[in-house]
Amino acid sequence: MEIKSMFEKEVYIRRRKVLKEKMAAAGQSGIAIFIGNVEAPAQYKDNGYKFRQDSTWLYYFGIDEPRYAAIIDIDSGDESVWADDVDIDDIIWMGPQPSVASRAAGTGIDRSGAYQDFEREVVAAMSSGRTVHFIPPSRYYNAMMLRSMLGSAEPSVPLVESIVSMRLVKEDCEIEEIDRACDLGVLMHTTAREAIRPGILEQEIVGLMEGVTLSKGWGVSFPTILSQRGATLHNHLHDQPITPGKLLVVDAGAESNSHYASDFTRTYPTGGKFTPRQRDIYQIVCDCNEYAFSLTRPGMAYRDVHIAVAGKMLEGLKAVGLVRGNVSDMVQAGIAGLFQPHGLGHNMGLDVHDMEDLGEDLVGYDPDQKRSSQPGLGSLRMARRLVPGNVITDEPGIYFIPALIEQWKAAGTGRDFVNFDALKAYYDFGGIRLEDDVLVTADGARRLGHSRLPIQPGDVEDAMNG
Repeated sequence: MEIKSMFEKEVYIRRRKVLKEKMAAAGQSGIAIFIGNVEAPAQYKDNGYKFRQDSTWLYYFGIDEPRYAAIIDIDSGDESVWADDVDIDDIIWMGPQPSVASRAAGTGIDRSGAYQDFEREVVAAMSSGRTVHFIPPSRYYNAMMLRSMLGSAEPSVPLVESIVSMRLVKEDCEIEEIDRACDLGVLMHTTAREAIRPGILEQEIVGLMEGVTLSKGWGVSFPTILSQRGATLHNHLHDQPITPGKLLVVDAGAESNSHYASDFTRTYPTGGKFTPRQRDIYQIVCDCNEYAFSLTRPGMAYRDVHIAVAGKMLEGLKAVGLVRGNVSDMVQAGIAGLFQPHGLGHNMGLDVHDMEDLGEDLVGYDPDQKRSSQPGLGSLRMARRLVPGNVITDEPGIYFIPALIEQWKAAGTGRDFVNFDALKAYYDFGGIRLEDDVLVTADGARRLGHSRLPIQPGDVEDAMNG
């Protein structure tokens, strides 16, 4: 019996063919090896963490089962899958399972072998003088396995670059899956928004929204950020009761059953209506989100979008009296980094921060781009010139972080531009972040998913009070 993978097997056959062609065109020879993830015990061997397959493995082989490996021979074109068939002890607990050969056939490969023989095959290839290409491991088990087979060998930059060049440009079948993940993300965020009321614990809202992802998908695409302490960018504590007058940052994503991700952020007034000061800052962030989207198109470097948005943000902050001086000079001096210490966005796909396990700069920067040391811009994960098929996030934010403000003030950083006295009134403000997921198209961009979460301040208030 042939077992189907996530996509039709022709998708995986084509991807591996392109990978081999890219490696050959780069002058590479030898074999490329791929190691899927294994199950990991939480407290003891038979009580494991929820299994999540390696994303690069899923991209090229589509077998969503633990303890699999594969070899692609760049020279001959041969491909093989290595795993173990179940025995009677497994069948007692799990029931009958498809054979390794049938799973391999489902991804278009007709050669399979036992998992323990994979290591011998790789070692034999290396001993005969062949180059063994592999990617950086993200799991300790895989790292130890590679060390056992290959000693101190380094990951293959040509293999990483070939994989990145492919996974950066999403295929139509992938875009359909990301749209589905975004639809699920909209539903989880809608559930969160509708649950906001005075006195309810943040944890209760998190439970409701994560339940949506488990009932209709694989679960969350990353640990949920939901907090009234918005000045902490990634606050995973959910222990506070909802208190009117505060801002609730909800940064959360869903992972579909096919393992594609969504990642949205909205910020809500906990009492259902923004205060005038909250609305002023919120509108600046909202305008930055819209401005970034308007600039997103093929040929535009996302680094330049980040810089343009920094200028837009500083214009808004200048209008409310928090900064002063020439906006271009402030952008050049990195003043926006005091208010937005993170980058404008990142790649998204099978990983919510797509492929960053392969090397953030290799994934997010063109060869002629260098990472900045400037606050905010230096944290930009996606700087590349955009091409159709890129999937990126658009997530500007403004945060008032007392410790960071005091550090800048003590060091004299930005003293010609920053109104430190006026900022004192914002020490209890928190933060605002607004994030959409965006596909670069042939002539511009579109937001992913079939509906958009309310984002304009009036629309947010209407949705909360509807």
